[in-house]
Amino acid sequence: MKVFIKNKLVSIGGGSEVYNENQEQIYKVKGKFFTLTKKKRMYDMQGNLLYTIRNKYWRLASDYVYVYDAEGDRVATIKKGRWGFKDDYQIIDTEDEMMIDGRIFGFESYIMKNGQRAGKITRNISIIKDAFTLEADEKEIPFFTALVIAFDNMVDKREKDKLK
Repeated sequence: MKVFIKNKLVSIGGGSEVYNENQEQIYKVKGKFFTLTKKKRMYDMQGNLLYTIRNKYWRLASDYVYVYDAEGDRVATIKKGRWGFKDDYQIIDTEDEMMIDGRIFGFESYIMKNGQRAGKITRNISIIKDAFTLEADEKEIPFFTALVIAFDNMVDKREKDKLK
């Protein structure tokens, strides 16, 4: 299955919309206007909370982004160290061994699950807003969409820090 994750052009809190291949919206992502952690909530189209995504409050040597399920239990942590030319993002706190494997100058990354490619993330070229294409098995799409939003939170934070 393929889905398209598009950050809203005008959004006070950094919201996103997720569409399927038929251009039907399947998820909404709502961000908060003022938040130190870029907190976002992902909902299905019936308004049910699926995931909450937020950055770590303070960081020293690594970046962290947390993913919580609807009950508030942490289901994933994406961790990135500051060194190296290859962008390996570890995904910890999951039942399976997972990571996001990408290249610092590339536009493709892969969600690896137990050593196998389970999803493909393509960063679409856009000057005004971030947009991604996610390809994965249909049953993985909700969780992997939350991972892409967390991954985008981390990349946005790292790019913002470079400007300081």
